[in-house]
Amino acid sequence: MILFERLKLLENNIRELLEFKKRFSLTDVRSDKSKEWALRYGFLESIQIIIDIACHIVAKYNLGNPTAYSECIEFLMKYHYIHEGLSSKLVSMIGLRNILVHEYISIEMDKLYELLNNIEDFKEFVDEVKDFL
Repeated sequence: MILFERLKLLENNIRELLEFKKRFSLTDVRSDKSKEWALRYGFLESIQIIIDIACHIVAKYNLGNPTAYSECIEFLMKYHYIHEGLSSKLVSMIGLRNILVHEYISIEMDKLYELLNNIEDFKEFVDEVKDFL
């Protein structure tokens, strides 16, 4: 049941991030720390939910023993739960999550804002894994 709640939260986050992009320009984000924080947190939480769901599926279906978050995504691809193109995009997003958590001082807002154009990758993940939950 908790996975469905996470999936719903991810779907809500996707809507919020899409709405954020409609409402705020890069200039708005740069000039308002609250908007910058919202963008950072929106990405961080969304990526973490994807990681949690992916690792849960790997454990539930005994797909392997991942030693890193990216391996959860790779196992999903290996066993055809998600396609290869999506896998590589999500592994990159996990890299972003690590930067948001560990190297937050070096975040370039221009690049983070630009990633709002890739929110469809999150939707694609939802669509591809829904049936396995």
